[in-house]
Amino acid sequence: MIIDDRLIELLKTFSKQGPRYTSYPTAPMFSSDYNDKRFEVDLIRNNHNNPGPVSLYLHIPFCDSLCYFCGCTTIITNNREKIRTYLDALKREILLTSAYVERQRQVTQMHWGGGTPSYLDPSEIRDLMDVLRRRFNFAPDAEISVEIDPRGLTFDHMKAFREGGVNRVSLGIQDFDTDVQRAVNRVQSEQLTLDAMRWAKELGIDSVNFDLIYGLPLQTTGSFQHTLHRVVAMRPNRIAAFSFAYVPWMKKQQNLLNAKDMPAADAKLQLLKATIDTLTGAGYEYIGMDHFAVPEDELSVAMREKRLHRNFQGYSTRAGADLFAFGMSSISHFGDVYAQNYKELPEYLAAVDARQFPTAVGYKMTRDDQVRKFVIMRLMCDLEVDKEEVEDLFGINFDQYFDMSRVQMFDYIRHGLVADSPSKIVVSDSGRLLVRNIAMCYDAYLNRFKSEENVFSKTV
Repeated sequence: MIIDDRLIELLKTFSKQGPRYTSYPTAPMFSSDYNDKRFEVDLIRNNHNNPGPVSLYLHIPFCDSLCYFCGCTTIITNNREKIRTYLDALKREILLTSAYVERQRQVTQMHWGGGTPSYLDPSEIRDLMDVLRRRFNFAPDAEISVEIDPRGLTFDHMKAFREGGVNRVSLGIQDFDTDVQRAVNRVQSEQLTLDAMRWAKELGIDSVNFDLIYGLPLQTTGSFQHTLHRVVAMRPNRIAAFSFAYVPWMKKQQNLLNAKDMPAADAKLQLLKATIDTLTGAGYEYIGMDHFAVPEDELSVAMREKRLHRNFQGYSTRAGADLFAFGMSSISHFGDVYAQNYKELPEYLAAVDARQFPTAVGYKMTRDDQVRKFVIMRLMCDLEVDKEEVEDLFGINFDQYFDMSRVQMFDYIRHGLVADSPSKIVVSDSGRLLVRNIAMCYDAYLNRFKSEENVFSKTV
């Protein structure tokens, strides 16, 4: 991909607030009209004579200290009793949901998210995984991944995850530059990352992912390139280089960042250019939006074979599984249902204590949602849509059904960012940097947020 001055000007022109499309419809459409009773009914309906695969998600919200950039649902605490109380509730939620999931259904994917899952004690990790394995039927080749903060990590933590079946770890780095680290309150030496990676390899965890963020305070192209070169030298299997979503109106801790230290729009685009140039120049394949992988990684293979899937953790190779999510703020998705748990700890604990599903909001998809979700996800994953495939799946005339979308895509077509032929929609090489914008043309709900500011992060 050539990122020249013309493309940078186009990125500046088209950058606006928009969804990341880890789901469709997106979370702002979720409603409190969808409650625990509706969730239970849908859970029963979904599992009746359903042999399909299952995906699990665990949300561990706890952290030792506050990272000012963080956009996740977190709890900063050193109170181990508070953590044990949460884990007790988490296990009871697992027991409640698993009673509705038929035993023959296999778990093909599981993810530990946070917060910081590695903030748990090794014994707590082992206990939680034991509960899951007793209540769910894990496939022998299940992909089990975990997000890890190398700070505070020990070999026994990594061993506990490995004993639980973890075969992919994602190490949070963000940036190796010490000035940037101090600015975002996350000081982490390079040696900690090297130790975590070495322990993973020693224990037979062959897939290691690094998480980076560009657009943080005090970052410069030169300093971030230095981080990128050090990352490349470590050769992780995958690299997620996220654009910093500066949303202080949603995440109050971001108000602790010095706004004057934030890279300007032009500088942030140069950071993006440096990221893509450096990583692809080192042999990584650009998967899409913010993910990179070595050519032999299954994510790269899936991209070439058009088998990529997108979920709440980003790009994935495991499609078609119903997602059951546990813990505060976590989102389940199965059939035509999205259901999100309470985001605040007291409400979450109270619901579980009452032996109720801790469902706070949710959404029931319509047939139109299903059609649009398919198109949006194929754009996000394959960078193209086969119109005939959509017509066969849903019994529609594509161009007639999406006549307004064609109008909205006019400027992207005019600038060569996407091509709309009678048989296909194809995102160009340069257009992939604006794939969120292009996908937005097929979103039926964005007009509802036109009068509202600060609903989504910037697309570039």
